[in-house]
Amino acid sequence: MSVLIDSPLPNRTYRGKVRDTYDLGDRMLIVATDRISAYDAILPTGIPDKGKVLSQMSAWWFQRTSQVVPNHFIRLADGTAADELPFALPPELIGRTTIAHKAKRLDVECIVRGYMAGSAWEEYKKYGTVNGIRMEKGITEGEQLFEPMFTPTTKAEEGHDEPMTLSDLMQEVGPETTQVLKLRSLALYNFAAAYARERGIIIADTKFEFGFYNDEIIVIDEILTPDSSRFWDVNDYKTGRSQPSFDKQYVRDWLTQSGWDKNPPAPELPADVVEGTAQRYKEAYRRLTGEEIV
Repeated sequence: MSVLIDSPLPNRTYRGKVRDTYDLGDRMLIVATDRISAYDAILPTGIPDKGKVLSQMSAWWFQRTSQVVPNHFIRLADGTAADELPFALPPELIGRTTIAHKAKRLDVECIVRGYMAGSAWEEYKKYGTVNGIRMEKGITEGEQLFEPMFTPTTKAEEGHDEPMTLSDLMQEVGPETTQVLKLRSLALYNFAAAYARERGIIIADTKFEFGFYNDEIIVIDEILTPDSSRFWDVNDYKTGRSQPSFDKQYVRDWLTQSGWDKNPPAPELPADVVEGTAQRYKEAYRRLTGEEIV
């Protein structure tokens, strides 16, 4: 199966870990490639159709959550005149390309945690805290938290994102913006978690990015994808262990077991891990949307 590592368009504005961005004046074109990152490194191996899953799942969620929190989504580019592009869209970019409003990004990751997992679990084991907040004793790995927690981090261009307290966030963006980010992140998570649970998926945690558009704080980038969320199978869920998942954790686990020291360059992924990751991403899309990737 072929993978798209770089988008074939000229005049790229920005190259992120996964997405390539192009300026369209008052709009932007966002191409989700098949690149995959882990532990702050872009891996040399792509995942087939990963970019399609990210773009189509984000579009699906953007359309269903727009009444909860406004977002930057306009349409998935399909190569027709309705895209209103100044160039022809190459066929390989159809299904993985988003046309969006241009917003001024806030440089913070807005993470919501509903379950004890990932870096939250590692911190809790060591210090009894999550994002510096003292937690009750006796919480087990994978356990549902009493209520979802808003745990923002910095958004580092290079290196690790660092945890931020609410005071840190207020210093960065101001108290009013902090309150909006917290309330909108929690509203999105609660809406999506309830929806997903009905479809057999637990959203253990997720992250959002926001920006200003017409003086309003809206959701940007991607939303509720296997790259930005932990998706667990309701039927396989059991506390006290790491959960089987439909997300990037499968790749992280292999990298950890491989003995990689998390310093560049990252190792190539073996074929079975590539295939397993692609299948997990598509299964998450299938379960949540009831549709197939096109």
